[in-house]
Amino acid sequence: QVQLVESGGGLVQAGESLRLSCAASGNIFAINIMGWYRQAPGKQRELVARITNNGHTTYADSVKGRFTISRDNARNTNTVHLQMNSLKPDDTAVYYCNYWNEGRDYWGQGTQVTVSS
Repeated sequence: QVQLVESGGGLVQAGESLRLSCAASGNIFAINIMGWYRQAPGKQRELVARITNNGHTTYADSVKGRFTISRDNARNTNTVHLQMNSLKPDDTAVYYCNYWNEGRDYWGQGTQVTVSS
């Protein structure tokens, strides 16, 4: 089992910044992909950004140039961060942390991000 603990999120105004973090612990493997997905009301869950254990990143087109994903790989804990700048009302959603390794898929409980105009 892998445990994911998310932090960050909240209510901000358009143009402001937020930082999300997610720590993975438990039965983690060195080779993995961690990322952030989001789900707005009435919409499907979508990829925001993800990063492999060796630092390769993927971003949704809608966040390129505004969001930056990074990670820290400690022996027993892998932590992923999402720095979100120039936030827009369209970024409002529940953000979920994800850990993936060879078919093992784990999700965090979700953290609300609300951007007011």
